[in-house]
Amino acid sequence: MAAKRESGSGGGSILQFAPFQSSVDEGFWHRLSSLKLNKLGIDESPIPITGFYAPCSHLQVSNHLSLLTESLPSDSDEQSSTAEISRGSRNKCTVPGTLYNSNTLESFYTIDKQSLLKQEAKKIWEDIHSGKAVEDSTVLSRFLVISFADLKKWSFHYWFAFPALVLDPPATVVDLKPASLWFSSQEAESVSAACSDWRNSSLTADVPYFLLTIAPNSRATIRHLKDREACEGDGQKLLFGFYDPCHLQNHPGWPLRNFLALILTRWKLKSVLFLCYRENRGFTDLGLSLVGEALITVPQGWGDHQCVPNTVGWELNKGRKVPRCISLAKSMDPTRLAISAADLNLKLMRWRQLPSLNLDILSSRKCLLLGAGTLGCQVARMLMAWGVRKITLLDNGRVAMSNPLRQSLYTLDDCLNGGDFKAMAAVKSLERIFPAVAAEGVVMAIPMPGHPVPCQEEDSVLDDCRRLTDLILSHDITITAALGFDSFLVMRHGPGPFSITHDVKTEAVNGLSADMDNLGLNNRDGGQRLGCYFCNDVVAPTDSTANRTLDQQCTVTRPGLAPIASALAVELFVGVLHHPKGIYAGAEFANSIDSGSSEQPLGILPHQIRGSLSQFSQMTLVGHSSNSCTACCSTVVSEYRKRGMEFILQAINHPTYLEDLTGLTELKKSANSFHVDWDYESDNEDDCVEI
Repeated sequence: MAAKRESGSGGGSILQFAPFQSSVDEGFWHRLSSLKLNKLGIDESPIPITGFYAPCSHLQVSNHLSLLTESLPSDSDEQSSTAEISRGSRNKCTVPGTLYNSNTLESFYTIDKQSLLKQEAKKIWEDIHSGKAVEDSTVLSRFLVISFADLKKWSFHYWFAFPALVLDPPATVVDLKPASLWFSSQEAESVSAACSDWRNSSLTADVPYFLLTIAPNSRATIRHLKDREACEGDGQKLLFGFYDPCHLQNHPGWPLRNFLALILTRWKLKSVLFLCYRENRGFTDLGLSLVGEALITVPQGWGDHQCVPNTVGWELNKGRKVPRCISLAKSMDPTRLAISAADLNLKLMRWRQLPSLNLDILSSRKCLLLGAGTLGCQVARMLMAWGVRKITLLDNGRVAMSNPLRQSLYTLDDCLNGGDFKAMAAVKSLERIFPAVAAEGVVMAIPMPGHPVPCQEEDSVLDDCRRLTDLILSHDITITAALGFDSFLVMRHGPGPFSITHDVKTEAVNGLSADMDNLGLNNRDGGQRLGCYFCNDVVAPTDSTANRTLDQQCTVTRPGLAPIASALAVELFVGVLHHPKGIYAGAEFANSIDSGSSEQPLGILPHQIRGSLSQFSQMTLVGHSSNSCTACCSTVVSEYRKRGMEFILQAINHPTYLEDLTGLTELKKSANSFHVDWDYESDNEDDCVEI
């Protein structure tokens, strides 16, 4: 609110102004949060912004200077660093501003506010002297905002300033009355028509400062400030008009302050007729608008262009010189809050530690988890923490009473009434943890080689095989994790014997359907390809459920093992996605010249990680592909291509079929034929062994 009038030296009252009031749309804070996380990081450089205001349009309410979503530049790299604002309209006059966003609350409170205010005032002062303010009058209303965005709590501290050059001695007002009382009836009619034309034209609707002339015949004309010379003429009345956001009848609005400074400096006028243009519900209202005459005395030192006048303008908060704070946490949709909070840690990584982190790759990957038990639960949680949003869990088991303590996605409620299916219970749990996850549960048994099925179930089993094939084809990358009692194995698979291209993006998604004509043990570059989980086995899979004791039927492991293996599996997955060679990357080792770890922000990309809790040890190994592998060798893949589901069914029902096909049967026979001869006749103290 404006203070009461005081008597001026010239007999009139001191001209006082109603301060600008600010308003910030919620969308502005969302855009600022996104800009801070995705683009600015710790950069505290000033940000050009755009404010919007319009003439007062209500008898009892002033218009505010508003910040909207489009007030800020986009966080997209393709966009300019400044806000791309379309030309304003009659309800949105654009005003240039500057945002200073601090990294910490402490720096927000200790920022030199007076210095910032002086900097913005200097811009206005220079624009007045250079003539820019005449060409583009919006610069007279420059503003600044200091802020701190607490992205954990979704609260925002901020403070507006509307710099105004101080006239000293202050201007006095000789007469201030409603415009309807100042103009004659004919003049009022012509002025209303001229103002309506100005406001309805797309070329002038958002030009907030203008010149109004009234000829002796009562005809009113509105011109741009740059057309000042055209306003000279005998008998013409000249008024300096501006869009007034204030509704008060006794005080003009804040924009008049710098307008008077421009008039005094540019045209040396000491008596100024001004029009505070206001509207009522979108129409010119001369009863609400004001006309006054201001008397101005040239302040001392204004002739020096280098000497910036004193400046005021920090907005009061309920009459106090303190900043404002707004919290959006309660007003935001819980799912939206969860998404913002979940992405916060990942986006903060890109500020300093990991600028190259590609969150789009992570969020677009589709992960298929075969098994929703101890490992599957942990892996799903870790994937979500890394920003993976598309997860499918496949399992045919039900949640047992023994599960919740070791399998982190289940609770006692999931065990009741015979237990829920793990795949479906896991999905519900993931959605409770993070509502934006796109999780799917598939209840299905995975047919396994060496586990014969009755004839009447063969069709059903083959349907499951086809469904499993479709699921694998629609998901990305293969990572294997396996647990022993106190040991674990985590490994990634190579591109497979069918891969003949190094197009990583294509291979990652369509690898299983790629050309299989060139099968072998080597990659295209001649290096030996990495093996799969079965490449080191010299036996084919067998029935792992028949004739087993209880401890052999359950996964009996030390409780700390699954979280460790799961975390490493997901980290390996993320490493593959960010490696330049993707699934074609060779096995890398720490401190190896060939590892290239110095070039990869996430470090080395190993093939296998084997760990032991009993020794509290971990090592990285490499296992190359085997031409006798029962899973990925060229013989198996070729046979699968030729015979399809007939081959699958034979592998399921005949435990030795894969060994016979790959030559493992002959290999074991050859191994059994070796003899070890001990030579006891030697007198040499260093005994020798001959094979």
